[in-house]
Amino acid sequence: MTIRVTTLENGLRVVTDSMETVETVSVGSWVEVGTRQEDAAINGVSHMLEHMAFKGTKRRSAQAIAEDIEAVGGHLNAYTSRETTAYYAKVLKEDLPLAVDMIGDILQNSVMDEEELARERTVILQEIHQANDTPDDIIFDRFQETAFPGQALGRPVLGTAELVGGMSRDTLMGYMKGHYSAPRMVLAAAGRVDHDRFVDLVTGNFAFLPPYVERSGESFDYKGGDYRESRDLEQMHLLLGFQGVSYTDPDYYPSLILSTLLGGGMSSRLFQEVREKRGLAYSVYSYASSYTDGGTFGIYAGTSEGEVAELVPVICGELEKVRERVEGVEIDRARAQLKASLLMSLESTSSRCEQKARQMMVYGRLVPIEEVVEKIGAVDAASVVAVAHRIIASRPTVAAIGPVGTLESYDAIAARLS
Repeated sequence: MTIRVTTLENGLRVVTDSMETVETVSVGSWVEVGTRQEDAAINGVSHMLEHMAFKGTKRRSAQAIAEDIEAVGGHLNAYTSRETTAYYAKVLKEDLPLAVDMIGDILQNSVMDEEELARERTVILQEIHQANDTPDDIIFDRFQETAFPGQALGRPVLGTAELVGGMSRDTLMGYMKGHYSAPRMVLAAAGRVDHDRFVDLVTGNFAFLPPYVERSGESFDYKGGDYRESRDLEQMHLLLGFQGVSYTDPDYYPSLILSTLLGGGMSSRLFQEVREKRGLAYSVYSYASSYTDGGTFGIYAGTSEGEVAELVPVICGELEKVRERVEGVEIDRARAQLKASLLMSLESTSSRCEQKARQMMVYGRLVPIEEVVEKIGAVDAASVVAVAHRIIASRPTVAAIGPVGTLESYDAIAARLS
């Protein structure tokens, strides 16, 4: 296993993670741009641009893009998040030149055909409607909107139906030109790949990226608050959350341990108390979500109307308990879960590829696996209790969809956590 990094003259960072025991390669371009870089008037443009990149270039039609990658048994996909847009492929080792060529083509030569744009608007509108019809999905958007009111971090990745319906070709092309520059990209490959050959491929296929565009994006400004939407549903979907920590915060790993022991598996406190002992919910879990300069920490639960009144006090009670004490055995179990998840991910070329790209974007360097394992192992009970105090002391965010009539007031919930 060999991991190498080369920065090209235009600022493009090229990373390889060579795995001699596999026959495939995962390769992708990670771009430091997402919903957070969007003005309110063009919310959703990052996601629409991700869709339109596959709808034809100067060299390939939309159908040819699909046929060319599938003709070699590979697959090509993309995703948009609040800080990142990624375009990636997985192919057999001998087809790496095709994958690099194709990703370079869609990122530099997309034509944004008007007819394709009209069709794709309809597809994205269906995606938005589907999300709105899925309460355990859309509740996370409502949480973000409440936690970050009037901010890019609070706007949905998909955008809104109104904005997407009016998104023009010029808007898409201008946004791509203004944000997709070489220094804001990482080209990563993991699997059966030779670094020098990969650098040559990238150099030849990514020669027309802008060398520099100014970094943009609002600063992190968590507010918290209350959102309730009454719907005729069998369950109320609840998200209770707080301000979390960034990737680079000293409390990053303690927050991961906290989330794991609180609601990260069947042995976690929330699962045992809420589901196993009381039967108040089928699904209950916690999560720690980080950004480059901040984060959120949340607890999700879905419960029937009759259990709402009992559920919230129980969750708040578990939060209070974790601020008082955590047991060594819990820490050990959470450490083991995180380490196992990390080490198991090393068996996947796709996971390793994304991991290396993200490390370059967040830390500006590759982080050895031994360093991560050491930091996980260094987390103790005192640091977990301390980060629990820090997180829960922030103003809570409550988001609920469904039969919310018996959900106690925001002030009452906040008082339980004070």
